[in-house]
Amino acid sequence: MEKPWAVILAAGAGTRMNSSLPKVLHRLCGKPLLWYVLASTQDLSDRQVFVTGFGSEQVRGYFGEQYLYVQQERQLGTGHALQKALPYLPDQGEVLVLCGDTPLLEERTLHELLDVHRKNEAAATVLTAFLADPTGYGRVIRGPEGRVEEIVEELHANAGQRIVQEINTGSYCFDLRALKKLLPDLRINSQKGEYYLTDLIPLLLKSGLRVEACPVGEPRFALGINNHVQLSEAAAIMRQRINEKLMQGGVAMMDPSSVYIDAGVEVERDTFIYPQTILEGETKVGQGCRLGPGTHLIDTCVEAGVVCRQSVVMESRLCEGAQVGPFANIRPGSVIGPAVKIGDFVEVKNSTIGEGSKVPHLSYVGDTRIGTGVNMGAGSIVVNYDGRKKHQTIIEEGAFIGCNSNLVAPLTVGKGAFIGAGSTISKNVPAYAMAIARSKQENRDGLAGRFLGKKEKK
Repeated sequence: MEKPWAVILAAGAGTRMNSSLPKVLHRLCGKPLLWYVLASTQDLSDRQVFVTGFGSEQVRGYFGEQYLYVQQERQLGTGHALQKALPYLPDQGEVLVLCGDTPLLEERTLHELLDVHRKNEAAATVLTAFLADPTGYGRVIRGPEGRVEEIVEELHANAGQRIVQEINTGSYCFDLRALKKLLPDLRINSQKGEYYLTDLIPLLLKSGLRVEACPVGEPRFALGINNHVQLSEAAAIMRQRINEKLMQGGVAMMDPSSVYIDAGVEVERDTFIYPQTILEGETKVGQGCRLGPGTHLIDTCVEAGVVCRQSVVMESRLCEGAQVGPFANIRPGSVIGPAVKIGDFVEVKNSTIGEGSKVPHLSYVGDTRIGTGVNMGAGSIVVNYDGRKKHQTIIEEGAFIGCNSNLVAPLTVGKGAFIGAGSTISKNVPAYAMAIARSKQENRDGLAGRFLGKKEKK
């Protein structure tokens, strides 16, 4: 049997989000709400159609041109949105109609919806849920035989209908022949000024067609996100899903509830993650790493055996066996080579650190290429900015940089060179040379009291 099409309704502004960003582009574990809905349909459906309105260019800019976009200039309800998409759909087959703000909806739930639809040869099948408090949702009204007779929006429901706990989640499966025939007959609701997609149900029934319901097992997974409170609640559920999947694949977590990992992040087995660790964006982590506590990785590639503690790493690469932290800041464009040690209170920016080199503590390395086996002493600073331009520093293999040294770029420190502690180096240092650049020490007896405001004790 051919796969169904999918129409995803993504035109709403989401006023309750109180944001200038289109609701479907609000982030949940690093991805827009709409991304999750699309992901749930990718393998199940033949083609996806987005009905966009508010922020349509932003939606299109994020998801690209491989999808079909239909513009709903005026947001006149779900029925109107589907009418806009109708000319682009095939004349027969099936179509899933989904809301772009339902990120917790899983592919297996859509499979169940499609199976119920096909098994009963229905013209329409509604995904429903049972809520203890159904306030705010359209109620699913069933007939004596248990079949769907109508869906009543709360605004129009009478007292008897309001106590019904089965609600419409806003997800459907339709037979396209029936949809093409009857959807154009939908009439605007005079009270609301909108075209309700739920008003299609009585039209189908009057035509002698069957309407079925498919109750979802966990109601929370099928409901839309309307405000930031619901967004945070959905994020907690999604994080649990992400963490459980990783742990089932061999990743260990001391306290999963305090580990925050974006959708799409990859972590290989035998990695251990401590609490308060955040992995965002396109981060990839290899086998046997130790991350955290308090580590934050953004768009970073972490190779096998890396240890990264209480540190921030952005858009960089940590090569095999590297050790970073505690309290290091690795800024974009950096490559921390194999078995490199980056210690406490070290900042690295747009630099490559060669294999086995060490920057143990209290240093800044910017726009620098460091070779293998280099030692940067405590407090050593690369002075890369002259107030107008950034300049590069090259430190070749085996060089030793003494504590509290300033390397004023542009500069090359040759292979095996030695920089004396406390030096400010502004000229190139040849290979194997020793460079010392500091003023001569002078001791002036008895002058300390003048500066400290204290008299010398006899």
